[in-house]
Amino acid sequence: MAKTFHVDIVTPEAVIWSGEAEMVSARTTEGDIGILADHEPTMAALATGAVHITHADGTISAGIHGGFLQIFRNTVTLLTDRAEIVEGDLDEARRLAAELREAAEGEPA
Repeated sequence: MAKTFHVDIVTPEAVIWSGEAEMVSARTTEGDIGILADHEPTMAALATGAVHITHADGTISAGIHGGFLQIFRNTVTLLTDRAEIVEGDLDEARRLAAELREAAEGEPA
C-alpha cells in the first residue's frame, strides 16, 4: 500500500473534496505535476483543466477552473474558483474543465 497524504479541493462556496490520497495529478501554468507523499513544499498557479486523485478506494477526477495549488507537510490544497467532481472519469473531467473555461470567457470582466 502506498503512503498517503491529505488533499482538499476548495472553492469559495465549499470544500468540494477532502480525503487521503496516494497520488494527485494536476496541470499548472508551468506544466503537469504529479504529487506523491512527502513531496517538496510547492506553490503553483493552476491551469484550467482536469485533476486526477488516486485514493485507497479508487480514483476521482475533477474539472477545475484555474486557482492555486499548495503542497506543505503532506497536505495538498487546491484553491479554485470552480470545480466539479466526476467519479473516476478523466475524460469527463477534461470536458467539464473545457466548459468552465468557455463559461469564464463569456463572463463580463
